[in-house]
Amino acid sequence: MAWADFKNSERGRAAFLTAPPFLYAVLLLALPLLAIVLFSFWTQDFLQIDRTFTLNNYREVFATSKWTSGEGLWANLKSIGNTIYLTLLGRSLYVSLFVTIVTVLLAFPVAYFISFHVAPGRKSLWLFLITIPFWTSYLIRVFLWKVILGYNGVVNSSLINIGLIDEPLTFILYNINAVIITLAHAFAPFAILPIFVALEKIDRSLLEASQDLGETRFTTFFRVTLPLAMPGVVAACLIVFIPTIGDYVTPALMGGAGGQLIANMIQTQFLALNNAPLGAALALVAMLSVTAISLVFIWLNRKWLRARS
Repeated sequence: MAWADFKNSERGRAAFLTAPPFLYAVLLLALPLLAIVLFSFWTQDFLQIDRTFTLNNYREVFATSKWTSGEGLWANLKSIGNTIYLTLLGRSLYVSLFVTIVTVLLAFPVAYFISFHVAPGRKSLWLFLITIPFWTSYLIRVFLWKVILGYNGVVNSSLINIGLIDEPLTFILYNINAVIITLAHAFAPFAILPIFVALEKIDRSLLEASQDLGETRFTTFFRVTLPLAMPGVVAACLIVFIPTIGDYVTPALMGGAGGQLIANMIQTQFLALNNAPLGAALALVAMLSVTAISLVFIWLNRKWLRARS
């Protein structure tokens, strides 16, 4: 009888409605993540997995397999960052942060223009145009950027034809610059849409009231519009920052030898070197680094909003 009452109650109906997506999330998100965590504490010898608990993978990542007792604490700590894994992780975080900053700075004016200067009947058309890049494969868009930035590509050919350069530029392809340009273009729509939604929710009467009280359009933007649009900006930053650090296609095709990121090393460990445990440890370290930076960013944003309120 109690089960029948629960099933017919509002809480029971809510539980039945949320059960399928919850199980879906557990099967596709929680279980694979748990498998990665377990793998990171195992070792692998070719095809054989040793399930003995060990921290050797993390020692290899952080180069802490040997602690020199005769050296000082600072000397031991300085040696931690001298591995290729942490070098790639640092480069990946730098690229992701830079891509996030560039993408959001370029996306905000576009979203602002659509929200405040485009007629309501045409906003859907503009949003439709923004989503057009999603119609093609991400891989095709990366190859197109190789054509644009290549040694004999569109950019170099145009600059040579108009006489600005005498020989093709070599710093715009197969390096970090090419990776940043390609990622910023690929994730621009992901940044425009949440910012646009946040700007659309702003009550226009607040902006009019601000100017009636003596504020200029410039000060109104920084004191009213920008703080109210910060939820969209934060969402855009997270949407761009989190997936870019895990992208391995763009660095592999556009980065060259000097543009490889941590995701490429993880792919190499899993597929080429057949060392899934070390790849799992690298994936967890990268994931925890991204989580920590994201939480700090959210905390700083909340602190900034509270200071202005």
